[in-house]
Amino acid sequence: MPRNPDLIRLLMLELEGLDKSAGSIAMLNYQTDLIIPGYESDAVYYHIDQILQSGWVDTAGGRGLTASGQFSYRALTPKGHDFIDSVRDDAIWALTKKGATAAGGFTLDTLAALGKGLLKKQIERITGIELG
Repeated sequence: MPRNPDLIRLLMLELEGLDKSAGSIAMLNYQTDLIIPGYESDAVYYHIDQILQSGWVDTAGGRGLTASGQFSYRALTPKGHDFIDSVRDDAIWALTKKGATAAGGFTLDTLAALGKGLLKKQIERITGIELG
């Protein structure tokens, strides 16, 4: 199954928005806790697994996604927050996807780097300060 960058972004936004107290660990089930309209259950399962393997989620030492679709969730990792913060804006996300498509593909790390680069350029344009 090919990775879908839109689904990855939507899942990361959902995970970020979960209502839980800081430091607590939740057992999540992708079928009940992360329902993304318009996406099949198998696709959600696959993409959650990709996100967990990327290190973008703190699973509190959990082993990742189980066959029944559960996983431990404490919070997004700094890398996970960096990704979602860099592509939260719809305009930056559109440019990020356009760049990945034009390049002919993406890795999760390059998708995040592209989003960060575009966000940096936007900040420089708005503030007039070169971030280097």
